[in-house]
Amino acid sequence: MTDTMTRTAPDPPRYSRGWDADTASLPEARAAVADLLARVRPTPSARTVQDAQLVASELVTNALKHAPGPFTLRLEVVPEPAVLRISVTDASPRHPRHRPPDPERVGGHGLRLVSLLCGSLEVTPLGRGKRVTATLALG
Repeated sequence: MTDTMTRTAPDPPRYSRGWDADTASLPEARAAVADLLARVRPTPSARTVQDAQLVASELVTNALKHAPGPFTLRLEVVPEPAVLRISVTDASPRHPRHRPPDPERVGGHGLRLVSLLCGSLEVTPLGRGKRVTATLALG
């Protein structure tokens, strides 16, 4: 008789946190990204962690500015290929929109930055609101 041992891969790192509009914390969202990516092997570069924090901050900020609460931040590492999915769900049905570049304008550049840093940016309509998901390569 032969004993067979099945090894299962550990679940990929994940994080989820919901907030009301008046309790949201950008520092908490940025810290969650750093904490999650610290558990990834191989460890992503400092630049990748900073890019992921910027993307999460921009998506959370957009939800705070343009949607009524509550909203949820979800982070999920997908191992093959190594990517981080950053999703923000909010109660507004309005899709985010790119604004034309304007070096004179203060603000309104976040979605463009997210698009430049991420491999994909998707908006999924939900029964009440939407989910915006950005996918960032970790390699």
